[in-house]
Amino acid sequence: MASQILFLLNDQTITTAEHPGMLVLDFLRRRAALTGTKEGCKEGDCGACGVLIGELKDGAVRYKPVTSCLVPLGEMSGKHLVTVEGLNLAHLSLVQEAIVAEGGTQCGFCTPGIVVSLTGWLMERGAEMDDDDIKYALSGHLCRCTGYNSLKRAGRSIIDGAAQLQNGKNAENKVAAMVTAGMLPEYFLEVPERLTEIQEQLAVMKPRKSAFKKNTVFIAGGTDIYVQRGDTIPQTPVELLNRNPEIHGIREADGEVHVGALTTFEEFASDTTIQRVIPEIQSFMQLNASLQIRNRASLGGNIVNASPIGDMTIFLLALDSRLILKNKEKVRSLPMKKFFLDYKKLDKQPSEIVTEIIFSTPTPYTKINFEKASKRRYLDIASVNSAICIETEEDMINKVNLTVGGVAPIPLFLQEASTFLTGKPIKPEILEEALIIAQGEISPISDVRGSIEYKRLLTRQFMIAHFAKLFPEWINLEAFLREIA
Repeated sequence: MASQILFLLNDQTITTAEHPGMLVLDFLRRRAALTGTKEGCKEGDCGACGVLIGELKDGAVRYKPVTSCLVPLGEMSGKHLVTVEGLNLAHLSLVQEAIVAEGGTQCGFCTPGIVVSLTGWLMERGAEMDDDDIKYALSGHLCRCTGYNSLKRAGRSIIDGAAQLQNGKNAENKVAAMVTAGMLPEYFLEVPERLTEIQEQLAVMKPRKSAFKKNTVFIAGGTDIYVQRGDTIPQTPVELLNRNPEIHGIREADGEVHVGALTTFEEFASDTTIQRVIPEIQSFMQLNASLQIRNRASLGGNIVNASPIGDMTIFLLALDSRLILKNKEKVRSLPMKKFFLDYKKLDKQPSEIVTEIIFSTPTPYTKINFEKASKRRYLDIASVNSAICIETEEDMINKVNLTVGGVAPIPLFLQEASTFLTGKPIKPEILEEALIIAQGEISPISDVRGSIEYKRLLTRQFMIAHFAKLFPEWINLEAFLREIA
């Protein structure tokens, strides 16, 4: 018998025995008849299917915009799922009115998702909303059939209207202020209490036993596996890893940073510990997917997916991370650079789960950089990406980890180039020799993302960019390029 999924859908309590791997998008359109949520690309790219997921924490509900085409229904248990219908009032809301007034409705197909994302970000930011917030919230919506300016103008109207909101200390207060101002339906005030009741009901239900059958599909964020196997997953046993809260979270202990494998990209970049030890993490993360996808994509999923161009995989590999893998009661530790054996082949048993990613806390002498080239600067898969983590004293390199993606069957740790640079001074002639060594380590192929020659050039240019950006006092970019031309 299927497990019951119990959650709030807008202002209705839903109990369903649908397959937990069923997409939220399919449930909304085919079961709940809420067709305001549109089916566009069904790959998380266009944003037309945007919804909000609210989760109760410490008495308050925090809402995040996500693409419903990549979210399993089973994860909705105990949460609040909000569609564009759930934002409707007797009058147009602040966000809806701004979009209509400024002609930002375009053809209308993508408008519901845009309304949802802007409203969700307003619930998060309140009166602190600014122009950057508007662009941030819209980053996962690609349709612009009437152009960008109408939505920018609408964003400015939203900011002006949001100025009347009180600056609450948490999301719940902002939501209450929006209800009072007529920007949200009144039922939002009841959501914390109703979710508490639902979670109490779930707590007394018979615990679900993990299947771990041979053909069980493990789903973390789902942002890749649903693109690959979205049609077949609802007919397959699934294990929803996000039901294991212990695999979330970030902590620092004994000179190391411990990151739960289910930590999302957005959680990683927003964490105060990570921002302290990697000050530029938010600017690096801007190059990776959209807000809606970053709210779902997990670090562990990015690693286990084993894409040679996984952005966070390349970044974490440069931090010389190690992985903690668990198989029932058995736990083992493995250096991340030994995890990848061949294309999509891992040092991992089928029933093993990556539970934690650990790396040494960067010292004051450590510098980190990430570079990426893709056909679009944002919201695109890399042609080549690269990262460096380097520890120096004056002009001497004490330790360096160089990684590059898209130039080998696996996410590549440039072992030979890194070894060569260790113990050397930061000088143009040393870097020039390292560039030659790195070219011998890579084995790119020509594909839709670029030719062999292009990928070799990018590898070279990214290595130069790392040093020119981090050590401008030692590597003058223009002079160096003229010298090696």
